[in-house]
Amino acid sequence: MIASIPFGRTGHNSTRTLFGAAAFSDVTQAEADRTMEIVMKYGVNHIDTAASYGDAELRLGPWMEKYRSQFFLASKTGDRSYAAARDSIHRSLDRLRTQRLDLIQLHAVIEEAEWQEALGPGGALEAAIEAREQGLVRFIGITSHTLTAPKMHMRSLERFAFDSVLLPYSFMLMQNAEYAADFNALKAVCEQRGVVMQLIKTNQRRKWDGDGPHFAATWYEPFTDPDAVKQAVRWALGTQPGAFLNTSGDIHVLPLFLEAANDFTPAMTPSAEQMHALIQQQEGVPLWP
Repeated sequence: MIASIPFGRTGHNSTRTLFGAAAFSDVTQAEADRTMEIVMKYGVNHIDTAASYGDAELRLGPWMEKYRSQFFLASKTGDRSYAAARDSIHRSLDRLRTQRLDLIQLHAVIEEAEWQEALGPGGALEAAIEAREQGLVRFIGITSHTLTAPKMHMRSLERFAFDSVLLPYSFMLMQNAEYAADFNALKAVCEQRGVVMQLIKTNQRRKWDGDGPHFAATWYEPFTDPDAVKQAVRWALGTQPGAFLNTSGDIHVLPLFLEAANDFTPAMTPSAEQMHALIQQQEGVPLWP
C-alpha cells in the first residue's frame, strides 16, 4: 500500500500520493468509475480536484455520495473576486454531492494583478474564509505554477496563514538553480509553520512539442515507460519525504504512477546519477526549462 503521513496541521493522515482529479476533466462516468476502483485499490485516501477541471467534480460526485468518509476532499476556485469565488465554492459542493470540503484552494495564482485581487479586499480569500466560518470548508490553501511559484507562495504565506501550498517539482526543474533555491527557501518556511507542500508535474518528461501530438491528457509530456515513471516518482518521494505528490492528470498514466509509489521506501530513491542517466536516455529531450 501507499504510505500515509500527517497532512500538515489538518489532523488527517493522507497517502503520499493524492489523486489528482484533473484526470477526470474529459472522461466518461464509466472511465471514472474504473479509475476510482484503481485509486481505492492502492488505498489512496485524498482527492484533489478543481472547479475548472471540466467534468471532474461531476464524475466524483457519485463516489463522494457513497464513500465521502473515506477521503480527504480538496477542490479549488480559480475566481478572484469574493462573489465569484463564493458561488464557485457552493457550486463545487453541489457537483461533488457533499456538504463540506476538507480543503479549498485559491487556484493557479500566478500574476501580480490576480494575486492582489484574490488576496485583497473583496477577493477570493474572503470567500474562502467565510466558507470556513460557515463550516463549508475546513482548511484553506493556495496553488501556483511556473518558475515564480515558490516566490509567490512566500508572499502569500506572509499575507495569510494558508494551510497548504501546491507547486511544480521534478528532477529536471530542480536543475534550475534559481528555482531550486526558491523552492528550498519555501520548504524551510513551510516546515517551520506546519504548512503542507503538494507537488505537481513530478512525472514530467518535458514540455509538449508544439508540432507533435498530445498523447496524454496532461499539461506536459509525461514519462510513460514504467521504469522511467518509477524513477521520476520515487525520486520526488524520496527527496521530499514530508511532501505529497499529486498523481498524473491522465487516467492511463495513473496506474503506473500509483505502482511506482506502492510500497515505496527511502532506499528506493534514485541517485542524481541515475536521474541524469534517465534524462540522457530520452533522445532529444533537453533539461527543462
